[in-house]
Amino acid sequence: MRIAIALLLSVMASAVCAQNRTVALTFDDLPLVVEASPAFATPAARIAESRRVNRAILTALKKHHAWAIGFVNEKKVQADGTAEESRAILNEWIKSGNDLGNHTFSHPNLNDISVEGFEQEVVDGEASIKMLMNNAGRPLRYLRFPFNHSGETEAKHAAVAMFLKQRGYEVATCTVDNTDWLFARVYTLMLQRKDAAAAKRLRAAYIQFTAQELTYYAQLHQQIFGHEIPQVMLLHANPLNAVLIEQVLRVFEKEKYRFVTLEQAQSDPAYQTPETYPTAYGPMWGYRWARTLNLKVDGSREPTVPQWIEDYK
Repeated sequence: MRIAIALLLSVMASAVCAQNRTVALTFDDLPLVVEASPAFATPAARIAESRRVNRAILTALKKHHAWAIGFVNEKKVQADGTAEESRAILNEWIKSGNDLGNHTFSHPNLNDISVEGFEQEVVDGEASIKMLMNNAGRPLRYLRFPFNHSGETEAKHAAVAMFLKQRGYEVATCTVDNTDWLFARVYTLMLQRKDAAAAKRLRAAYIQFTAQELTYYAQLHQQIFGHEIPQVMLLHANPLNAVLIEQVLRVFEKEKYRFVTLEQAQSDPAYQTPETYPTAYGPMWGYRWARTLNLKVDGSREPTVPQWIEDYK
């Protein structure tokens, strides 16, 4: 009898946990991740592709009642004299009820530049998004580090953190990703080669890998905090996500996640855990929190991108 009651309580607890699952969606490298492809051969072609990709993402978000924040590289906005057209694309995010954030001017690697150089990148990165957000009566609040590199030494990490706080920024975390940048790069190559069979196989692998990563990181946070926490999903504004964003959203829906804003996700107490871990790499925040809390986690258990995708040349 006791065993039956315990099992029932376990099932009920799992059901409650599933009902309370939330995720904030974030997209990096707006207006568009530019690959070496004929789709980006001219400024006009790049703008057309940028419109297509962003429209597809925003349409899917609206259909699934999901919110997102897009992180912008100002250098891409200004490229080839297309700032007006790029800003119009970015403004569609705001008009759709979504937010924009700062991803620096040129997406530099913080490991390779000084604190002062990074500060200038942040300031220069505000040129379009601050104006667009101000015009909508909304503050520019979040910054995401390029490559998720937040300082490879204690001194640099602390100095950058202090600068961002003084300038009114909150750091946009990310707790789960699906290495979409790698899938997207290989997918572009497959399309160029008209390798339809490989492209189809990659699309299926991408969705499967997304589900695997979601499960892994939910379990990682359970290990760290004793319960699941709101997820912050890292994605990119690229052609692959334009094609598959609805299927990505369905992965979350299948696992009973509810879509929330970045502000709502990061209001969870878990996100108040100090992040003081200097590293030259860009791990997800679960690993950073584990290090801060002196908890041992086994990162070798994280799923890896299928080797055939890594090897596709």
